[in-house]
Amino acid sequence: MRTHIPVGGVSCLMLEPGTRTSHAAVVLAARVGTLLVWVGEAGVRLYSSGQPGGARADRLLYQAKLALDDTLRLKVVRKMYAIRFGEEPPARRSVEQLRGIEGARVRETYKLIAKKYGVEWKGRNYDTSEWDKGDLPNRCLSSATACLYGVTEAAVLAAGYAPAVGFIHTGKPLSFVYDVADVYKFETVVPVAFKIAAKCPHNPEQLVRIACRDVFRESRLLDRIIPGIEEMLSAGEIAPPTAHEEAVLPAIPNSEGIGDVGHRA
Repeated sequence: MRTHIPVGGVSCLMLEPGTRTSHAAVVLAARVGTLLVWVGEAGVRLYSSGQPGGARADRLLYQAKLALDDTLRLKVVRKMYAIRFGEEPPARRSVEQLRGIEGARVRETYKLIAKKYGVEWKGRNYDTSEWDKGDLPNRCLSSATACLYGVTEAAVLAAGYAPAVGFIHTGKPLSFVYDVADVYKFETVVPVAFKIAAKCPHNPEQLVRIACRDVFRESRLLDRIIPGIEEMLSAGEIAPPTAHEEAVLPAIPNSEGIGDVGHRA
């Protein structure tokens, strides 16, 4: 199965399990600026990708300019906070202070959702090197967030941005992925994780992946992430990038269709 995502002149094909392609097809995709991303079903895992952003640098430069300027970065962080929690963050707070406020709200939200599903919650605590020693709710949450990070990274790459250039999270290969994924976490995968943990199944990780796949499709999450990224970055209030005159446009531009994003034109 494949999903086609046209993004501002850049075309992306997400290849799900069962897709077969040829060397010639991959070569053609590279030549015409189509990003190929190999993902799990419904994007719950990202295994590999081609050349992000169709070999364009305009969005990377835009993202870097926002992240490197402390004033612009704070505006973006405040927007992420507002979208995530549905209210404006406290005024005159630094990024570090907002990070602390966010952490407190996140811990409280975990408690409320765990209580809703009747799950005993001792706090977020896990060690990826000793997976089996984690309690059931934390294992379910880790599996669920991994699914969310997969589909978010695919969207970030498709839109031509750098996964490592974050605003709240910094210094990690997926900092921007974590920033964006956190905006959608509590409306999608966290309830799924606690709901499954409440059942105490013998195969929780598998059930979480399947449930996340379903909620991603039902909520049309992939369709929402890229416009959401643009909304977050626009809070910096600087002009978004335009392609340079010498930029190489896609050899096969997307034709306008009557279907939604994801339909083949």
